[in-house]
Amino acid sequence: MINLYKKLYRKIYKIRQVEKKISEVYKDQEIRCPVHLSIGQEAVAAGVCEALSKKDEIISTHRSHAHYLAKGGNLKNMMAELYGKKGGCAEGLGGSMHLQDISSGIMGSVPIVGSTIPIGVGMSFYSKFFLKNKNITTIFFGEGATEEGVFHECINFASLHSLPILFICENNLYSVYTELKKRQSNKRNIKKIVQANGIESYSSDGNNVLKVYSLAKKSIAKIKKNKKPIFLEFKTYRWLEHCGPNWDDHLNYRPKGELKKWLNHCPLKKLKNKITQ
Repeated sequence: MINLYKKLYRKIYKIRQVEKKISEVYKDQEIRCPVHLSIGQEAVAAGVCEALSKKDEIISTHRSHAHYLAKGGNLKNMMAELYGKKGGCAEGLGGSMHLQDISSGIMGSVPIVGSTIPIGVGMSFYSKFFLKNKNITTIFFGEGATEEGVFHECINFASLHSLPILFICENNLYSVYTELKKRQSNKRNIKKIVQANGIESYSSDGNNVLKVYSLAKKSIAKIKKNKKPIFLEFKTYRWLEHCGPNWDDHLNYRPKGELKKWLNHCPLKKLKNKITQ
């Protein structure tokens, strides 16, 4: 078990250090694409991707660095892509929001909110009915994407066709600078919405990488056994601004003390404490 803890720690640590470096060098204006950093919410990517096999495929969002690195994407190719170089993973044409590494099962990342969902469902449909393989397709998206009509169409389609999909909702409590409670009814329950479409749905602590890994592992086993999709929501929190390398607490859109609370809920520190107990 301690080996698993160390593997997960290394994944989170690598993501954290890479993104900290990006935030430091971004001011040099050599990286000419927008960057959406995952500092603070790396545990979701690390835990889920550790539970997947190399053949399993993922589709990622505008906040894609963590998913790319956790799934085994080539770091040099990723950095070359951010700098717009020919050796980048998309030949320097896509930038931060269009990372891919087919050899590692990273089929791409796309910036349009909610767009990962129909693309991933299409990938899974093709994989099941045309390629006839048993790979899992994992679709990452944020909570804001569940407001899109395409989300509801796709979970219905995935349920009807029993597609082997792991839906991963990274709920960092905000849609850009707006709290979700200001966008959605307080009676809204995403798990119940998904369950109404015949899909098993669970929610857990997205800053506890051991819980993320355990729930993802069990869900993957169920998908392979029952040949039906599963939806997982992980509550987490980004530390930096929505887009860019800076702290944005001066904008005053977060409730006082909220950021400090989540800084104390750091996924890296939580796991380090577990390892050193």
